[in-house]
Amino acid sequence: MDCPESLKSSATSRRSLLLGGASFAAWAYLPKFARAADGRDPRLVVVILRGALDGLATVAPVGDPDYAGLHGSIALTPDGPHAALMLDSFFALHPAMPEFARMYREKHAAIIHAVATPYRDRSHFDGQDVLESGFAGPGRVQSGWLNRALEALPRGDRVTTALAVGPTTPLVLRGAAPTVGWAPVALPQAADDTAMRLVELYSHRDPALASALSQGLQLDKSAQGDDMKPKPGTNGAGAMRLVARGAAKLMAADDGPRIAALAFDGWDTHANEGGPVGRLAQLLSGLDGALAEFEQGLGERWRDTVIVVATEFGRTAHINGTEGTDHGTGTVALLAGGAIKGGRVISDWPGLKPANLYQARDLAPTTDLRAALKGVLHDHLGLGERVLADNVFPDSAAAKPMKGLVG
Repeated sequence: MDCPESLKSSATSRRSLLLGGASFAAWAYLPKFARAADGRDPRLVVVILRGALDGLATVAPVGDPDYAGLHGSIALTPDGPHAALMLDSFFALHPAMPEFARMYREKHAAIIHAVATPYRDRSHFDGQDVLESGFAGPGRVQSGWLNRALEALPRGDRVTTALAVGPTTPLVLRGAAPTVGWAPVALPQAADDTAMRLVELYSHRDPALASALSQGLQLDKSAQGDDMKPKPGTNGAGAMRLVARGAAKLMAADDGPRIAALAFDGWDTHANEGGPVGRLAQLLSGLDGALAEFEQGLGERWRDTVIVVATEFGRTAHINGTEGTDHGTGTVALLAGGAIKGGRVISDWPGLKPANLYQARDLAPTTDLRAALKGVLHDHLGLGERVLADNVFPDSAAAKPMKGLVG
């Protein structure tokens, strides 16, 4: 069964997101450093996984003696059929992510484990609000931390190719400041003709985006049926790749956006989560493919790119009676890109013994996600610590920027 909150969210938003629960938005101005004499021209992509990713299933602590017993039938193992991909002597990556594993070996990917936002309850709505707003609690502001970070950058030329797939911008990149502009592409209920004209327009300018929009139109039509439940694993994996392909093509252009945010729905795995194969495996395969699409599509720009993948909270350490996991706390954040100092799992590992679990049920968070995000924004985009603590992530002075994430 699915989380009732997720079903409500899916029912109310299923027509507002294209591509099986995917949305894309990009900043509409070039930072001035994009034309700097030293040749720096960084790209930043933030990927939000809505629904709460099972970090223990994505990057499994197979070296922890308590892991296998807690995750039971869905626990990953380093041997046998569908063996997990060993990252070091302790952590192993889900086998559905071979591209990320390759990036990790090439030192272009890293993992932060036992990480969480300051949020400690279990509501998707509030957890996503905290994740995307950058505030310590929900409901405090209608702007996102990434938008506030962009406002602090020196504004350069306007980008005319910025695109948002879906009628609303992800909160993380939303704000009222005039520095941000959007070119939304939406499929309202009575606008099939308009949508088809948009597909035709983009078929000449960008076939990849035209394909994504066309698929989104078909999914939008099917969403008008009686079945309100999301269907992760059916078209979601391919949709993630399509959105990433189109976004990468835009961002690779000299006059394209440097900053982008994507949101993928469907990560709420209360039942039938699956281990090395199954529902979560299909989703992770889509995410893995999306990261590979960015690498390929950005070409030479990849070396100056950072991709941050984050989720609102983790899932319980112990599986439930329906072979799934319930809402938890600690999870993983994934980093990829040619600018990442990768090849490592960064973690102050808390252990999985009953006494070490958060509220006796979750992976205990030992790293504040804001510290990781601050580290990326400081080292990759040059934002100062004062701006990060006061404006981008208010009241976060205790979460010092992590050093050495970007090279």
